[in-house]
This record gives sequence, structure tokens and C-alpha cells, in this order.
Amino acid sequence: MKPERWQQVDKLFQAALALDPSDRAAFLDHACKSDAALRREIDELLASHDQAASFIESPALEANPSLMAAGSADSILEQLRGPYRILSHLGSGGMGEVYLAQDARLGRNVALKLLPDYFTTDEQRVKRFKQEAQAASALNHPNIITIHEIGEVDGRPFIATEFVEGETLRQRIASRKFRLNETLEVAAQAASALAAAHQAGIVHRDIKPENIMLRPDGLVKVLDFGLAKLTGLRQIATETQAPTIAKFDTEPGTIIGTANYMSPEQARGHLVDARTDIFSLGAVIYEMVAGRAPFEAETSTDVIVSILEKEPPPLRRYEPEAPQELQRIVSKALAKDREERYQTIKDILIDLRKLREELEFEAKLGRSFLPETGSERAAVITAEELPAESREITAQKTSSAEYVAGAITRRKGVAAVALASLIIAVAAVIYFTQPSKGKPIDSLAVLPLTNESGDPNMEYLSDGITESLINSFSQLPQLRVIARTTVFRFKGREVDPQKIGRDLGVDAVLTGKVIRRGDSLIVQAELVEVADGSQLWGEQYNRKPGDILAVQQDIATNIAEKSRLRLTREEQKRLTKRQTENTEAYQLYLKGRYFLSKRTEEGIQKGIEYFQQAVALDPNYAFAFAGLADSYMALGGDTGFLSPQEFLPRVKAAAIKAMEIDETVAEAHTSLGVYRMYYEWDWLEAEREYKRAIELNPNLATTHLEYATYLEAVGRLDEAIAEIKRAAELAPLTPFTVTAVGYPFYYARQHDEAIRYFRRGLELDPNFFWGYLWIGQAYVEKRMYNEAIAEIEQAIALSAGNTRAIATLGYAYGVSGKRGEAQKVLNELKGRSERSYVSPYFIALIYTGLGEKDKAFEWLEKAYHERHPYLAFLKVEPVFDTLRSDPRFADLLRRIGV
Repeated sequence: MKPERWQQVDKLFQAALALDPSDRAAFLDHACKSDAALRREIDELLASHDQAASFIESPALEANPSLMAAGSADSILEQLRGPYRILSHLGSGGMGEVYLAQDARLGRNVALKLLPDYFTTDEQRVKRFKQEAQAASALNHPNIITIHEIGEVDGRPFIATEFVEGETLRQRIASRKFRLNETLEVAAQAASALAAAHQAGIVHRDIKPENIMLRPDGLVKVLDFGLAKLTGLRQIATETQAPTIAKFDTEPGTIIGTANYMSPEQARGHLVDARTDIFSLGAVIYEMVAGRAPFEAETSTDVIVSILEKEPPPLRRYEPEAPQELQRIVSKALAKDREERYQTIKDILIDLRKLREELEFEAKLGRSFLPETGSERAAVITAEELPAESREITAQKTSSAEYVAGAITRRKGVAAVALASLIIAVAAVIYFTQPSKGKPIDSLAVLPLTNESGDPNMEYLSDGITESLINSFSQLPQLRVIARTTVFRFKGREVDPQKIGRDLGVDAVLTGKVIRRGDSLIVQAELVEVADGSQLWGEQYNRKPGDILAVQQDIATNIAEKSRLRLTREEQKRLTKRQTENTEAYQLYLKGRYFLSKRTEEGIQKGIEYFQQAVALDPNYAFAFAGLADSYMALGGDTGFLSPQEFLPRVKAAAIKAMEIDETVAEAHTSLGVYRMYYEWDWLEAEREYKRAIELNPNLATTHLEYATYLEAVGRLDEAIAEIKRAAELAPLTPFTVTAVGYPFYYARQHDEAIRYFRRGLELDPNFFWGYLWIGQAYVEKRMYNEAIAEIEQAIALSAGNTRAIATLGYAYGVSGKRGEAQKVLNELKGRSERSYVSPYFIALIYTGLGEKDKAFEWLEKAYHERHPYLAFLKVEPVFDTLRSDPRFADLLRRIGV
């Protein structure tokens, strides 16, 4: 831009700025007349000035006019026309101009953000712009905008991000009132995004409705990490306070953020940590419910004073139906003292999810009580109408369960007698399930014992003892024991047993450590009651390594006693029963389990070697044979290291051998059920094995998961949902189990509900590739092909080229009309099959997507002769819907016996 042009722009800009905002348009219409470029430049400066209150940067009018001559946006855009075709101007802000562009290389729309050319010599602004790119590109999460490219043209930085169709949360709030379930869904997804950012050591610092996008399919995207603070060290988000040493230091006392959503520490210009995002999210939730921000005033200064000194009005002033539990969540998030606030974003995420689930339960329960007469009389039962014991109980424990009862009483048309019974029942549940002195412990989490020997080669021992204790306790039907896959997520972390116990919903938590010193083995263990944090039992054992079996037996006996469990004689035997009397064989078994848990081909093969050595020392070691069955299953299945004909018969042989030695080994029954279902297609026998395994050990999440897949395959989807939810209760932090709850809905063609559950696994682990893959599958069925392909590509990247993911991508290309891309994937898999195992099922999948039915049936026939496990789901799998009318499909189903 020439200096003369800038003088003209600056003069009109200053004149417009002096006017009331409502008068600016008319003035500029007259002043700019037919000069559209001049009008656009002034509008962008005005927008930049208005936006600048949200950022650390000075407003646009304070920029040095000489910087404006450095070059125009038009010249930069000309240079970007190679890879990008500019479609339209989307907007401007304090951190840059944003354009809608098409990436010619991949044929997709992107949002192209450029730092204004007159700011490129401002070192601090350039740092901030690059920091946004660095912050966002370091994150990999479905609720965070994806960075495609970071570059620079002629010294001017730009960022290419995914283009998010939809509207901002600000636009949605302005257009209509939010329903409560919508509020909780948006808040939970935003919290999940922040959890991923905090885990990566990034604090957003500018959470507000403008920075939250809502896609038409319900997915929430958090945008604009322009104010994000990168911590000096990456730490896990469950730390109480994320470190706050920024890569680019902020001047002490500088206020950063948007006034209405600032935390008190932000407003004072103090150093901030992850809890500042929690405050801002609380303000956003408040606004979604109330329709206004919690802190409002005429000027930004007055807003800040309000944040520092005043409490926001209660939500019920604006939304009378707002539940008390939601008020509690928002009030805790908006606590002025950050020590009284939620300490991690995951804490508020857990509470939001719980409230959402309780509301869903309340809605379903309310509908079940609706009278046929359609009466609209509201049946309201007050606390005074409850028995005295129930009033006392509900007064002692204000909980979400109490809210459910209260909310249902307000529902019109619900029979009063039924409601009274329900409220009393809820109170009774609270009373009888709340742990207290003298009452039995009915749920337990055994946290990984820590290896404090200083020798990593002893890791197998601490892990193995943990797993053995879990196995022992899980055989007790009256005790719910959290699965190994969930508790091992806490391995290697400093833990607060009481907090973890609350998060997992258990009554007691067992912690401990193992120390090996020469010929001495020291095992310390402690049982903590979650309700009050008291120690129920603690002991230190100083024994020889050969006594490890006796130590575990003592621990199990003591915990059963201190947990106030009333065991039958048979249960006592089962709890203290030794798997083997050979200590060396037992340690080999522990090593086998340790390496099997790695789930790599090398680790599984090493595990098999240790299990084989264990059974060589003790041929009657049933659990070691069960370990072999699990290992062979791991080599096949979804990992695909072996063909079904290689791994499934080995599973059968090992499982049967284990059961011949000891019929009560539940894991062996589960493995045999898998064999009967996937290889023999003997559906009756498979179900018998699964049910027997659950009878022997009701706490094996893996068994409930496998039985659920059986129920899915035969089309009993309602039963499958109940079974898989039981698995998720036992393994609430295991991404695979939690995510798999969506699969019965996927098979029922309820794809939106399936996607909602598939996302929950990504909230636990943003790098969980199965979550992306399954979401992609559901998007394909919804014909949202661009979204589907993006999710599947993410799964391929995270899984280092999982065969199933690649085949699913080929299928997605085929059904979306991208035949050339589908053919490339097909050729890639055929080429791979010459080097390693690739199931013909996956080739059939791609031919199905291409609509080549004859080829699809040819390869399905090959998969049939190979007995590929996925054929078990032909009855319900949506991808084969186009083949169902063909007689060959019915014949295939008949032969599989579904």
C-alpha cells in the first residue's frame, strides 16, 4: 500500500471511529462511493479495532502507518494462488485476516489466516501469530480445529486450517434458547478439547462463545489458540496446576483475554494456569443457560470490577428449570479463588457427563410414567412429604440422584403415587449404597503397585501382583472390581486414592509398592475407604521372593475381612486358591502377562514364550494355558498378525487344556466362546461359554465385551447395549470399552447416537485410533463423505497403517464416487498381501464400496473359506446393505448360521 493510499485510509478510518457505530455504515457508503477496496480496508481496520479489546495486541489505529506500506494482502494472495484458490473473505480480527480458500492439491476447502502485512515487522505480533499455530498444531483432538499447514510468503506468516462449516456459539445463543441437554453436550465437548490442550501443556486463555464452533452434525470445535500459553514442560492435565512459564513471555500485569470471560487472576494480570480456562468455560455455560454473560456492565472496567467483587445472579432467575446440580457445577467453575474452583478440566467434564446421563435417565423414566389420559396436572411432592428418615438422608447428601428425583416430581402428567414411591426408592438407594462404617464394601479398585526397586526388569512383578489381586477379587460376585485396563491408566502417576475412587465410583481403593533388595521382597499395601479417606487396612510384608504366593494370599484374605464381605465357604476357597505351587512358574506367568499387555507383535510373541516356559515347569498350571489362549487371540483378531486359520485353532487348544485342568477359569471359557463364535459359528455353544465365564467371574470386562459382540452379531441389540454398558462400568477409563458402547447403535443404524458414544473414547485418549475409525464408518453411512474420509485418515495415521482402517478408507472412497482413489487403496492392499497377511474380507469391502457385486461376493467367499471373524457380523453390518437383496448374500448368511 502506497503512503498516499494509507493517508486516505487513515483519515477516513479516524473519522469513522469518532462516530457512533450505528452511523458508520452510512458515512462510509458516502465517503467510499464506488471504491470497494477502500471500503473493505476501512471495514477491516474497524473490525480489527473492535476485536483488539480481546487481545494483548494494540488496536489497529495504534499501528505505525509506515508499516502499512510493506505490501498489501492482494499481493500476498496472488503468491498463494499456487496451492490455494481464494474463494471469499471470511473476516478480520486482532490476530489476522481469514479467507475461505480451496486447496487445489487435495480438493478441500480450508480457512486461510494471514497476519496483516502492516504487523509483520512487529516482533511481538509475529510471535503471537506463530504461537497460535504452534499451540494448535501440537493438539490432536476431534474437538480442536485441525492445522493443515503453516507457512510464510514474502515474510508474511499464514496458517491453513480445516474449514469448519456451521455457526459460532455466539450466533447460536443469539438465535434461540438452548435446551439443557444441548448445553451439557456443547460444554462436555468443549471441556474435552481443553482437557487435551491442558494435557499437552497448553492453556487457551480466551474461551468465549466466539471461539466455539458448532457443526451441523453436532460436533463442537474450539478455535483460536492465539492467546494460548505454552508451558515450559508438558505435564499431565490431572496435575492440580499446569505450569505457566510461557514460551513467549507476557509482560507482568498485562491483561490477556476477553473481559466478560476472564478469570479473576486474568483480570488482575497475574500468571494463569489451566484453571483460568475452567472459569471461562463456566462463564460460557452460564450464558448458554441464562442467555446473558454472568458478569455484564457498561464498560470493560466495570466488567472486571464485577468479576473481582460480585457473584453472578443464580441461574434460576433466568431459567427456572435449571437443575440445582448445574448451578453447583457453574458456581464451582466460577469460584473467584482458584483453589476453590475445579482443579482440573477433567473434574468438571466428569460432573457434566454425570448430569447429562442422569437427565437422560430422568427423561426416559418420566416418559415411562406418563398416564394414558394425558392429564397435565403437575404432581409435586415436597421434602416434607417424605418420611423423616428419607428427609435426613437427602439432607445429608445433596447429589445428582437427589436432583433426578426432584426433577421428575416437576414433570407434568406423572402419577403422584408412582413419584412418591420413586423418591423414597432413590433415598433408599442413596442410604443403602453409601459406604459407612460397619457396611460392606461392594466395589473396589486395585491400583497398580509401584516398582520401587530401581530395576525396570522388576516391573513385571509389581504389575503381575496387581493383576493377580484383581483376578482374585473379581471372582467374588458381590464385589464390583474395576478392570485392569482401567486402573493401569494410573500406572506411573502420583495418585490420590480418595479422588481416584470418586472418579471410578468405588467404595475402596487398594494401593501399594513392591521393593526387591537382594534376596528380600518387600510388599507394602494399604486399603483406603473413599467416603472419608480413612485407612481400612495396611500392612508391610518382608519375605523371600519364593513366598510371593503366600503374600498375595494374605493380602486377599485381609482385604476381604476389612471390606466386611460375608463370603461363603466356596468363595473363600476361590479367593485364596493358588494358581500354582511353583513360584518360578508363577513368575514366568507374570512375565508373560506383562509382555502380552504391550499388544505389539514382538511383545505378544515374548509373552507366549514365557507362558510356554511356565507350563513346562508346571503342566497343571491352568492360568498359564489361559494366558496362551489370550496371546494367540491377540495375534489375530483386530491386530491381524495371523490369519484366522493360524490363530483360532491355537486359541481353542489352549483354552480346552486350561479347562481340563481347572473348569473354573473364566478366562478360558471366554476364549473358547470366541473360538466357537468366530471360527465354528456354533452360536449356541458360544453363548453357553460366555454365560459360564460371567457366572464364574462377573467382573471380567473382557467377557462382557465379547458377549456383547455376540449379541450384536445375532441381532439382539437391546441386550447387547446392556451387556456392553456393564463392561464399560467395569472399565470406565478404558477407551476401547467405553467407545464400543456405540457399536450396537451403529448396527441399529442410529448413527448419531453411535457417534456420540464413539467420541467418548477420544475424550479419554485423543490418540485412540479406533474412535476415529468408527466415527468415520458412521459418517460414511450418513453420507457425510468428506468428514468420514478425514476421520478415517486420522485413524490410519495414528495406527501406522492398520489394515482395517485402510480398507475402510477404500470403501469410503468407493461409495463417495472417488473410484480412482478407491482403486489405489485396493491395489495397495493387494500388494501388501504379497508381503504379509491381508484378509480377503477387506478386499471384498472395497469392491462393495465400488458397487462391483460379483467381485465383492468372490472375495467374501474367500473370506468364508478362511473363516474370517468379521463374517460373524454380516447379519447386522451396514456396509453390506447393498448386497442384501442378492440371493448369494442370503446363502452366505445361511452357511454362517446367524
